Amino acid sequence: VQLVESGGGLVQAGGSLRLSCAASGRTFSRYALGWFRQAPGKEREFVAGINWSGDSAYYADAVEGRFTISRDNAKNTVYLQMNSLTPEDTAVYYCNAQRAQYYSGGAPFGSWGQGTQVTVSS
Repeated sequence: VQLVESGGGLVQAGGSLRLSCAASGRTFSRYALGWFRQAPGKEREFVAGINWSGDSAYYADAVEGRFTISRDNAKNTVYLQMNSLTPEDTAVYYCNAQRAQYYSGGAPFGSWGQGTQVTVSS
């Protein structure tokens, strides 16, 4: 599956953004999906994951309660709604698709998008 992220940009602290990740292929509903991010000088880190049916999601502690992952299998798209953004959320955000029922954030595998930049100003 090929993935293309969009929706990144520049936002002030406290603001919101919604990232989208559109996938190609006819088996989208058989993939668990997730978001990772990588800030300058730091390793890529897990943000959120969702299972293939969309009824089970989990989050990194740093974003719990502020970010929401969701998916629309009819549109082959996964979303990341980001609220109450802080400068610490500044990073390139990557979409990841795993051929599995549940998402593995600790040992990611599968396909990756090219990333979309999110910059939060103070």
